[in-house]
Amino acid sequence: MTAPAPSFGGFVAAAADAGRLVVQPRMGFGDPGLMRSGLARTRAATAHTAGTLTVDSYTRIGDLAAARAAVAEGSRLNGYPITAHTPATTRAVLDGLLDEDFPVQVRHGSARPRAIVRALTAAGLDATEGGPVSYCLPYGRTPLRESVDAWARSCELLAAGARPGTVPHLESFGGCLLGQLCPPGLLVATSVLECLFFVQFGVRSVSLSYAQQTDPRQDEEALHALRRLAAEFLPDDVDHHVVLYTYMGVYPRTEQGATRLLEASARLAVRSGAGRLIVKTTAEAHRIPTVEENVRALETAAATAALTGAPMSAATGGDGEVYQEARTLVETVLDLDADLSKALPAAFARGLLDVPFCLHPDNAGRSLGFVDPAGRLRWARTGAMPIRPDRAAEAAPLTSAGLLAALHHVADHYDDPRHRDGGDGHDRPPATPLAV
Repeated sequence: MTAPAPSFGGFVAAAADAGRLVVQPRMGFGDPGLMRSGLARTRAATAHTAGTLTVDSYTRIGDLAAARAAVAEGSRLNGYPITAHTPATTRAVLDGLLDEDFPVQVRHGSARPRAIVRALTAAGLDATEGGPVSYCLPYGRTPLRESVDAWARSCELLAAGARPGTVPHLESFGGCLLGQLCPPGLLVATSVLECLFFVQFGVRSVSLSYAQQTDPRQDEEALHALRRLAAEFLPDDVDHHVVLYTYMGVYPRTEQGATRLLEASARLAVRSGAGRLIVKTTAEAHRIPTVEENVRALETAAATAALTGAPMSAATGGDGEVYQEARTLVETVLDLDADLSKALPAAFARGLLDVPFCLHPDNAGRSLGFVDPAGRLRWARTGAMPIRPDRAAEAAPLTSAGLLAALHHVADHYDDPRHRDGGDGHDRPPATPLAV
């Protein structure tokens, strides 16, 4: 029998109390034996790790019949088909690995996750991630109202499926919208709003996400703003922590550049007081990483974190631009309706939330982000959102060449042999500034 696991959030909190950063891969395999091996190697890594079961694409989009057919045929999948395998099979994958020292989270990408939540709770798991906005708008054409309803029911299922002595955990993917070129104020606001949504529908342990962006100082400001807003808006009895994602956009092609970017994300996580880091590997620009490459990334991040100074107070974020933008957006949505299942769709219908470069029919598409010459993400246009754009950008429309330069900014920065760390933990750009 698999040993009982503690609350996922409690595990991260205990690590933070001990001064250790939890590091976690994005790993999933269709074959149960390989999935078990990946979890075992993750647990054995020289790092404080959490495990991951990332589901396959068929399961993510709700084509459960195709997932079952692939399992029956022995076809190779790009993730673990948790709804196609029996609960007994998944429990066997976890047996002897899942315990108080090694929690496991199911990661998926689904706008309609109820079948996934049923499967993970049946297998004895109680931690997953996503959100009604963050797993709807960027990934397909599921109507936002349908995603909101499906996520409300999924939160209730997760909360009801708690085993004695555990508290189910749900992580917002809101801080990772589209991976890049979305200014941090909207990322922070979406993460806070999704966690408030989870709490409304019964979840008592949440994590707020943020993906590393183009400028380390702006990222620190955003993460401090996220921590501060979480403390201000979440109920006192809700457990929460912040999770940072190593950069989600175009990744460095060289091993040295990819390693430097991962190390920068680990330093950022520690400096900003994040409790957990989702790592990426040196293979990200080329193919799906192997287990060995994931383990190497986990150990590199853990070693870097151990050499980084203590985090600063959440108050360090002050009343900066990111905090003010995010708070304005959160309050604007909450003013629409106390019920977030109504307020979130209404906010997008009115353009009060508007994700740049997002083509979903329920997104207004009137906002636009850009990377300024200093490397910070700014707003060129804000549409109907109650925040101001950068005035300088209004006179300089983003061209196709500028968009490509912005998309490759981070990869080019870390691949450049002139890249250096300033010695204070802040990564310096190469001598030639970005031109867009």
